[in-house]
Amino acid sequence: MVLFTVSQLNQEFLMEKTTSGWINGFIGVAIFAGSLPATRVAVTDLNPTFLTGARATIAALLSAALLLALRQSRPKWTDLPSLALTALGVVVGFPLFTALALQQVTAAYAMVFVGCLPLCTAIFAVLRGGEHPRPLFWLFSVVGAAFVISYAALGSMGTSLQGSLLMLAAIVVCGMGYAEGARLSRTLGGWQVISWALILALPIMLPVTLLALPASFAHVSTSAWLGLAYVSLFSMLIGFIFWYRGLAQGGIAAVGQIQLLQPFMGLGLAALLLHEKVSWAMLLITLGTVLCVAGAKKYAR
Repeated sequence: MVLFTVSQLNQEFLMEKTTSGWINGFIGVAIFAGSLPATRVAVTDLNPTFLTGARATIAALLSAALLLALRQSRPKWTDLPSLALTALGVVVGFPLFTALALQQVTAAYAMVFVGCLPLCTAIFAVLRGGEHPRPLFWLFSVVGAAFVISYAALGSMGTSLQGSLLMLAAIVVCGMGYAEGARLSRTLGGWQVISWALILALPIMLPVTLLALPASFAHVSTSAWLGLAYVSLFSMLIGFIFWYRGLAQGGIAAVGQIQLLQPFMGLGLAALLLHEKVSWAMLLITLGTVLCVAGAKKYAR
């Protein structure tokens, strides 16, 4: 009876932890959904290299202040390779590739590629995180990604080969950064991981920012400054606080499937803020991906 009670309590604890992971993951994805529309606005007046360096530098300085204020201990030397991979993926690679891509494609078109991010994150979770989802998980993940890829291929929003390749590269490095950072957050803590990754990249990103500094800011619109502020504060820091915690609590491969909803959150924001058209095809694909998220969640463990 006692053993049964202990087992039952453990099951309830795991269920609560998993639920908390999905809630935190959803909040993180909702924040990230505004990243590409904000980047699209920012690159109209700001150089992509400067934008990438500036957002990382601003977020790194805020992270340093946060770590000092809360007296957080330094990561171990053995954590540095994982922090470097995290920084390469989410601090440098994804912001730079997306900023370059958004000079050639619309935010809506770029956002659809994010539908491949859950599958990419899951692959890196298996390779680096030691996770082993059930076979039906992969089926739902692949089908969900196929929905999004089909929408991108059949959509009439305009295409650019170079822009598409840049977005694919962004998704690959971002999946690596998500999985690596989530794996490390199990021991280091979610917000601590992104904070230390930002600080690790600062010696590179600060000089990049200064070298790419525009000769004048007179042409920069208020909307571009707001875009920079959003990607620096929310996309680069606050979103990761929720995201890495959610991945650590609920499982990288499992909670990563929430990203299938991100393209459609972002498309809604693109339609609202950038006045891009929302089609019936997008709504139907949204329904399909929501079902895939539910299926992937059920068979993730």
